[in-house]
Order: sequence, then C-alpha cells, then structure tokens
Amino acid sequence: TKKSLSNRCLTSAPTLHLPSSACRALVDEMEWAISQIDPKKMIQTGSFRINPDGSQSIREVPLARSEGNLLEMMESICERMGDYGERTDPSTNRKSYVRIKSRSGEAMDLSDASLDSRVTASLKFACETIVEQHEDEIIEFFAHETDNVKDKLCSKRTGRLRPNASTCKHFFLF
Repeated sequence: TKKSLSNRCLTSAPTLHLPSSACRALVDEMEWAISQIDPKKMIQTGSFRINPDGSQSIREVPLARSEGNLLEMMESICERMGDYGERTDPSTNRKSYVRIKSRSGEAMDLSDASLDSRVTASLKFACETIVEQHEDEIIEFFAHETDNVKDKLCSKRTGRLRPNASTCKHFFLF
C-alpha cells in the first residue's frame, strides 16, 4: 500500500540521492520489454457488446503497447533492477544507476560501476514506489508515446513523476 511504502521510506531511506536515475532505469526496462514483442501482433480492445445499430466498438491496437500487456510488464519490471549497479561520474561526482548485466550475454565494461546489494535493493524499492504511485501515468505514456518517453517522464525539466509529500523524494525528481 502507499501508506506502508511511505512509512518504509521514512524508516529505511538510503543515503543515495539519485533523482531521476531510478525512473530512467524503469523506462529503459519497459522500452526493452516492449521492443521484444513483435510489432505486427495486434490485440482487439473495446466493447464486444453489440450496439443498437448492430455495430461493435472494437479496435485493434499493437499488443506491445496494450494496457493489459503494459500492466503485466509492470508487475515484474522491478525484479530486473538486480541487473543494475551504481556509477559515479568522475567529472561531476554525480551518481546514477547503470546496467551491469548484458541482456545478450556479451561482456560489459564494469570498471566504473559499483556492485552493492544495498544499491540494488534501494533501486528496486524506488522502482516499486514509482510503479505504485504512477502506474496510470506510466501506462498512458507507454500506450501512446513512443518518442523520448524517458525524458518526458523522468527529467527535471518536465517534472512529470514528482513524488507526493509523503514519499521518498531522493528517488524522484525534486
């Protein structure tokens, strides 16, 4: 529940300050999962009831961006946060989350990534909090937007996913 997440935030807030990095990792994972579904696959949505004039209000939408598929993806998307570590930019000392496990199995340069179970746990918690508090908005964006979703949802400029006062502000935009 939102209340229990808020209480958990207040009692176990980590010291990392990664404003939009958790959101960006979530969007990266959603975009990748969407890209793995055949774009030609369609699903019928709408009402299967017959209207008085004999017609039906059915339309076909791409399966990858259907509300049902997006909801299903979001149920397990935060489990993938275990594939991330923390990186500190040497020029700015700014921390961010980076993928540390390749999706294809190829070797990755992890020289500037820190692998820490606390970092993974805080990213997973941040992901779960974002999903719980902004589920409808995330689904709406992925169902209709295809360009610059990460910037539109996660950047400080647009400020879309701002936390409520009772949430973990360090995981989100300020």
